[in-house]
Amino acid sequence: MLAAERRSRIVSEVRRAGAAAVADLATTLNVSEMTVRRDIDVLAQQGVLDKVRGGATIPRVSERSDVDFASQTRLRLAEKNAVARSAAELVEPGMAIGLSGGTTAWALARVLRGIADLTIVTNSLPVADVFARPDRADEPYTQTVVLTGGVRTPADALVGPIAVRALEVLHCDLVFLGVRGVDLQAGLTTSNLLEAETNRALIATGSTSVVLADHSKWGAVGLTTIVDVDEIDRLIMDDALPADAAEQLAAHVELTLAPVEAPAAD
Repeated sequence: MLAAERRSRIVSEVRRAGAAAVADLATTLNVSEMTVRRDIDVLAQQGVLDKVRGGATIPRVSERSDVDFASQTRLRLAEKNAVARSAAELVEPGMAIGLSGGTTAWALARVLRGIADLTIVTNSLPVADVFARPDRADEPYTQTVVLTGGVRTPADALVGPIAVRALEVLHCDLVFLGVRGVDLQAGLTTSNLLEAETNRALIATGSTSVVLADHSKWGAVGLTTIVDVDEIDRLIMDDALPADAAEQLAAHVELTLAPVEAPAAD
């Protein structure tokens, strides 16, 4: 059994029960306890599991879901910017672009502001603000279609049946989607049921769907699945994603690993 497959089964066992002992995992996988401990060490470093005495548990929530949008934009900023730069390479002037809520989509919006003649379809208030009237007369003009809905998420996205109905008659060249988690079994997930419904409708508008996620989203699982990993066209993550995770994902979806720029020295 390959290490990647073995670790995936460990994660599945822990998530199924909420916790698992090293001895039980070793028996289930027919490997030594030392091997299981090493795997748990790796998974804990990746943030996929929490290592505890004698075994592992599902991760504690390290980022509250109600943290305000401005605070979330500062988390893993270099990684999000790397993903945004890579995603922007897919965009050409004149395209219609769908952008979901979330801070990585917002980071992409800031890059796209420099591309001319775009039409932006979004349910995100912060994204819409990025494309407000240009501060300078020489900035490219962008047409923005802002969807409305009945529920406002912690990331200031508007979701619900009104947004879904509006999306049914729209058509985008590219759709970029932020997610709460990326997992081969749970798929692409979010913590908001209405947001999942709205994001599915947004994906359906696009000729090509692209998910944006920094490496911390690997192994994270939100409340509900948006779509399975193999239902999207491309996944862009930063190059801090572990090699075994990249290998697993690349078997299911076209994967791009964006290089993270080192911070400039003082």
